[in-house]
Amino acid sequence: MTDVFSKQINAIASTYSTDTIFILGKGPSADEIPAEVYAGSLVIGLNDAERIYPADITVFHADWVKKALQETGPKSRLYVTSSDFDGGSGAVVRVPHIALGQESSDLMMQRLLSDEVVIEDVLFISALQVARAIARIRGSRQRICMVGFDFRADLGRAQMGGKVYDNADLVTREVKIDTQENYLLNALYMLQNSELDLIHVGSRSYSRLTSSDLIEEFLPASPAASSNWKVEVVAEITTNHFGDRGRLERMVRAAAAAGANYVKVQKRNVESFYSKEQLAAVYKSPFGKTFGDYRRHLELSRDDFQFLDELCKRLHIRWFASVLDEDSYRFIMEFSPPLIKLPSTISEFTDYLSLVGSTHRGGIVLSTGMTDKRYEDWVLKTFANAPKLYLMQANSAYPTPPADCNVGVVRHYHRLSRDDLRIIPAYSSHDPGWFGSTMAVAAGALMVEKHVKLGNTDWAHFDAVALDITTSEFRDYVAKIREAEAIVGSEEKMIAPSEHHKYRRSSEQ
Repeated sequence: MTDVFSKQINAIASTYSTDTIFILGKGPSADEIPAEVYAGSLVIGLNDAERIYPADITVFHADWVKKALQETGPKSRLYVTSSDFDGGSGAVVRVPHIALGQESSDLMMQRLLSDEVVIEDVLFISALQVARAIARIRGSRQRICMVGFDFRADLGRAQMGGKVYDNADLVTREVKIDTQENYLLNALYMLQNSELDLIHVGSRSYSRLTSSDLIEEFLPASPAASSNWKVEVVAEITTNHFGDRGRLERMVRAAAAAGANYVKVQKRNVESFYSKEQLAAVYKSPFGKTFGDYRRHLELSRDDFQFLDELCKRLHIRWFASVLDEDSYRFIMEFSPPLIKLPSTISEFTDYLSLVGSTHRGGIVLSTGMTDKRYEDWVLKTFANAPKLYLMQANSAYPTPPADCNVGVVRHYHRLSRDDLRIIPAYSSHDPGWFGSTMAVAAGALMVEKHVKLGNTDWAHFDAVALDITTSEFRDYVAKIREAEAIVGSEEKMIAPSEHHKYRRSSEQ
């Protein structure tokens, strides 16, 4: 394994903290697995399986795969191939192809147990070689779930967008697939007690998980699915998608799987929001040498927002955006989101805020960091026509010290909402963990917002307070919010079903 290959693998593996890796084939059972199952784990796709789910790493050899991927546009972050494929924005590592001959099957198994990574005719063996490389980099045993390997040519293929280029006849495919199944049995034996725990997902005699088992494990009944919950949970992505649509998709899928009601992003006109001097200032990031290079790369395009809108509809999660200037406000309104947010950072831009107050007739989430009672009075007058006004207590320090969270302000907003039904008390958490947010729920918050990130990135903004969405951190946060909401219960005093009198009046004895 070359240094370049190791660096590419490590860059991808480091964005996930789970030791589960999915290897995705194209059998129709892949259609049974919701995309959210893959969201927090590294995915290795074979051939054009990235058209089922956008894999992190794709392994392929055949020319027809190049055509298929070029038609739909490459989606993977890394391509391991022996071809001359141009991966677009994805990196390409070229390794030799070793054909499977009559005498070479034992050698293929030897390569599986070595440090070698090549393109095998039995492609999932190459995927397992890549998985072993990841295990060596991570220094821990990896749990490998093979999805979409039905070994039944007569069942057809999983659903994919675009033309099917692999036009081999059924008999040829059956012979090839039967041969591959034998090699899987070989691999299951050879990898016992190795750094890979190999699990076939399906209904074969050697399958350790069914599709239903996998779904139940990764997507237990989401608390947010209950219609009884009143507190809305917002996964605040900010710009932690880094302008990368694949990264954005993973974050949205993971947020939906964790039980969030909304995801939130940001929109600003970089050229007008910052001065020329700010844009030209030296700034260190992967995207260039100036602050302008950095900020421009983080902005989502119109196509990206259209993608986000369609993705959220498919996943049954809603989205809205912080709109930091008039251009962004008019841009975002083209998508008719259910809410828009006006963040603390622009609380002094009163001309712009007044414009929104006089023209917007939808719900507004307004963060009140760095402001006082005078701003509150101004906001209540300026946004008198808003049908919903989420007053969001926030402290703009990252992270916020516990003594500065002032959750009591949420209680104040809750009292205001008694007289003005448009007001919805809310809390934006810049404090570590979940405790402050559950306290806010107890104080009456009906919306809580938490920053999320995709793995650890030492240069990224907001990582000090963001919860890693590739781990259980954000799912645990949502669970704590639901637990707090259940404990708060109703303000109406009544006898609960769990209550009973230990002592009765003597007349009843």
